[in-house]
Amino acid sequence: MKIVVQKFGGTSVKDEESRRHALRHIKNAIADGYKTVVVVSAMGRKGDPYATDTLLSLVQSGEALINKRETDLLLSCGEVISSVVFTNMLRQEGISATSLTGAQAGFRTNNDHTNAKIIDMKCARLLSELEHHDAVVVAGFQGAAKNGDVTTIGRGGSDTSAAALGAALNSEWIDIFTDVEGIMTADPRIAEKARPLSVVTYTEVCNMAYQGAKVIHPRAVEIAMQSKIPIRIRSTYSDSPGTLVTTINRNSRGTDIKERPVTGIAHVPNVTQIKVVAKKDQYNLQSEVFKAMANEGISVDFINIYPNGVTYTVTEEMTERAISVLKDLGHEPNFEKACAKVSVVGAGMQGVPGVASKIVTALSEQGIRILQSADSHTTIWVLVKQADLAKAVNALHGAFHLEKDAAEYEKKDL
Repeated sequence: MKIVVQKFGGTSVKDEESRRHALRHIKNAIADGYKTVVVVSAMGRKGDPYATDTLLSLVQSGEALINKRETDLLLSCGEVISSVVFTNMLRQEGISATSLTGAQAGFRTNNDHTNAKIIDMKCARLLSELEHHDAVVVAGFQGAAKNGDVTTIGRGGSDTSAAALGAALNSEWIDIFTDVEGIMTADPRIAEKARPLSVVTYTEVCNMAYQGAKVIHPRAVEIAMQSKIPIRIRSTYSDSPGTLVTTINRNSRGTDIKERPVTGIAHVPNVTQIKVVAKKDQYNLQSEVFKAMANEGISVDFINIYPNGVTYTVTEEMTERAISVLKDLGHEPNFEKACAKVSVVGAGMQGVPGVASKIVTALSEQGIRILQSADSHTTIWVLVKQADLAKAVNALHGAFHLEKDAAEYEKKDL
């Protein structure tokens, strides 16, 4: 039995027209001889009747008296409704189909309600249904704890559901359908010459997702990467092949790897840079600062540690709280509001000289001040002022010729 997993997000199942487009992709897979596991999100976005945020708003007016366990019961309804509606449409089209909740499909999680982690997959029921049906529609974003309680697995949970099913069922591939043509070299709303990528590595897309690209959740990529299940990120509304996410940059087996130091530019807007200097004879500054941030539930990012100080970023929303906590500890932090983190991502940059130099040169030529930088084997980050974000993304996109396909790129251009 050959199995494929197809995931359709909220915008892909929001209305009759969108579901018709999704239906066409399922029909194509079945016609090609595949049993199809269809993972669906709740229908639409906030304001739509059964969207996750709409359901949540039902208990957010006034004082909320339900706990996280009960919140999960409420939130899981959106995907269940979506799965039944979609199954009905499949049957109307003459396709043998059935629907399952996340728990029925085999998701076993811990009991960390609203952000549960998958600890096991028990897919015997799902496999049995596939023996009798061409398509099984699974409610994404949810599972069940050991005691039987319904759990949800956090934002991006339907992506994660699809990846977990693909891995557990050893599927041929996982299709993530969305409202864009695939992963872009940069945000097309900012980068004038952004284009879809045909092939990226798991590491590249994971880094891009963590650094601001929102096409797929990084947890899903990590699960697929561990099992080496290819992911295809495609548009619900076209037959474009989209972006293939796999182990190396290749279009087919046996072909040589196309060298490209940089694959894409990602960004995170609206962050604040905070600098703290140690007090006289203080040797525990870093542990003191980060422990205080953690105790207040403030997530920190872009960390640079020095012998007598530390620099890091927080979100715009957490700025005042972070500064207040530091002042309570007796520090006078320096801070720079309205910043943006720009990430240059590429699996091919490791061991290639000149990448950092090209970044600095491209930004300097545009008069953009670099406030902070860091690097890893596959990513170089720079912090710039928010006002310079669009200019920085376009400058870096052009500097690495990302408007060209990998086949056009020549390493000597670096």
